[in-house]
Amino acid sequence: MRIVLSSQSYKWRLLSLMCMVVVSQIACSPKEKTPPSTALTSVENTGASEEIEISTRDVSSLQIKTLITGLPITGNLRANKAAFIKARVAGELMDMNLREGDVVQAGQILGRIDPIEYQRRFKQAQETADAAKAQIDIAQRQYDNNKALVNQGFISKTALESSLSNLQTSQATFRAAQAGADVASKALEDSVLKAPFSGQISARFAQSGERMGVDAKILELLDVSKFEVEMTVSALDSVGLKVGQEATLRIEGSNQTLKANLARINPSAQSGSRSVLAYLLLKNTEGLRQGLFVQGTLNLSKQNVLCIPSKDIQNYKAEPFIQIIENGLIKHQTIQTGISGYLDTEDNETKWTQIIGVPENTNVLKSHLGIVRENVHVRFTQMPQTH
Repeated sequence: MRIVLSSQSYKWRLLSLMCMVVVSQIACSPKEKTPPSTALTSVENTGASEEIEISTRDVSSLQIKTLITGLPITGNLRANKAAFIKARVAGELMDMNLREGDVVQAGQILGRIDPIEYQRRFKQAQETADAAKAQIDIAQRQYDNNKALVNQGFISKTALESSLSNLQTSQATFRAAQAGADVASKALEDSVLKAPFSGQISARFAQSGERMGVDAKILELLDVSKFEVEMTVSALDSVGLKVGQEATLRIEGSNQTLKANLARINPSAQSGSRSVLAYLLLKNTEGLRQGLFVQGTLNLSKQNVLCIPSKDIQNYKAEPFIQIIENGLIKHQTIQTGISGYLDTEDNETKWTQIIGVPENTNVLKSHLGIVRENVHVRFTQMPQTH
């Protein structure tokens, strides 16, 4: 049987087929995912009200603390005394047995430069001086004899003056020869290397058997009984420096705090930066090493004030404000700020600022929560109990 479709029936069938294809594509397409929640502290829109869920660690209480208005400082530890032991005369290095870390006493012999050459030079100069002294004795006797003969009228005064001139020349020759002997003696003494003060060997630059030139470095000696910190202070901050001010320091990578006092202030500023150098003397030097990097705060004054960490103060409005919790709601409290500094504790990294116009024990949101709208309800997360 042959079925013949009309043109109108064919159009309706084609339209129905296209609609089915479109519907199937829509059904098979992936659904758009909703963006995940950013944090527990994000505001939830519940229709009637908004609520934020936080933990007690997200809130700090406004308390009175001892605030130190201080100057942040950095610097390197260095020994109060340091010296390079150098060769004062040229020659072969001998008897050098000291190593890094060895303790030496003031005046201790550290090594020698081969003294044979200087011993012979001293002997030569001393013999020359002895010969010159013998010439003085001969000239002195000749002068005495001529003086007696002049008094008796046997010789003229010209002969006496000539003998006096010979005597003075002999004396001058002796003094010159003796000075040469002293110089040779000094060179012989310089061939012995001695410690100028008590301390420890920090570096060794030469070995026994090496030929040393004049002023060649051989050892470095440090007095580790005292350490100081050299710090650079701007011209403005240098006005508040006073000898005796206390500083709290910490060695890089360590939680141990060190106490130091401002010992000296350079009376002149550096020509390039116009900064001023100041020096802190550490009270306890146990376990310290030269070259360690330290940072801390130079205490200018101490005050008991109401303060919070400076980072918790918001500055997104015309006046600074903090986010407080009042009757279970978030409020933006406008504040006045006072002095800034660091707490009188081991934590000398967090900067704190005095808050004026807010009562004590007010709960303040910490800065990591960001800005939360006012009148949002606060709900605290129940912290799990530890057993």
